Amino acid sequence: MRKSHPVRRAVLATAATVSGIVLLLSLKPASDPGAAEAAGGAPPAAESVQGGARPVGDGTVTGDAAQTQYGAVQVRLTVSGGKITKAEAVQAPKGGQSDQITSNAVPKLNQAAVQAQSADVDAVSGATYTSAGYKESLQSALDKARASAPADTGGGEAAQAQTVTGEAAQTQYGPVQVRITVNGGKITKAEAVQAPKGGQSDQITSNAVPKLNQAAVQAGTADIDAVSGATYTSAGYKESLQSALDKAGG
Repeated sequence: MRKSHPVRRAVLATAATVSGIVLLLSLKPASDPGAAEAAGGAPPAAESVQGGARPVGDGTVTGDAAQTQYGAVQVRLTVSGGKITKAEAVQAPKGGQSDQITSNAVPKLNQAAVQAQSADVDAVSGATYTSAGYKESLQSALDKARASAPADTGGGEAAQAQTVTGEAAQTQYGPVQVRITVNGGKITKAEAVQAPKGGQSDQITSNAVPKLNQAAVQAGTADIDAVSGATYTSAGYKESLQSALDKAGG
């Protein structure tokens, strides 16, 4: 019988050892979390389109007007189911070339806001200032909508009740400021925390304010009739009421 060559035996032994090591490595489970994720593990949960912090309250809310080099830009949002369903500019630069720029840029910005569900929208080419003002007012509207959202949506109607005070409206006879209580999306109480006083104003206020409070609850909006003989007080009341509704998310 022919004896095996020593070199051949060494090569065969080395090959067998390498094959065994490869087999053991292939059977060892992955223990590195980073490697598992890179290999197709579940990605981290996506952040909410509303910023991941607090949901956006339903209703209509108007952002603060943003001043630009060519005029003010102010955005109003309609929110339903926690999502922006409509965006519109209630103020935008106008006059001269601004008319053309506004008519071209604003519809695109409105559409972008609804699609992005945030203020992270691209500027429209040729409308840099209008786009910047739009984004600023849009962010303000979103902030107001988030501030009006119930902190706990699982606690029933009681958890959703909120009290909001509108901005004071200045009138010829003194400021008017309205506070409302909203529950279940409806005004359940309205009251004037400031109203004209002194002299004849006391009589006018005592007559007009209760009627205005009642009208606000019945209408559920700031679209209420002025009280006869209290034109200035009524106008101021409606202005502050609208401000409170905006803060409450519509």
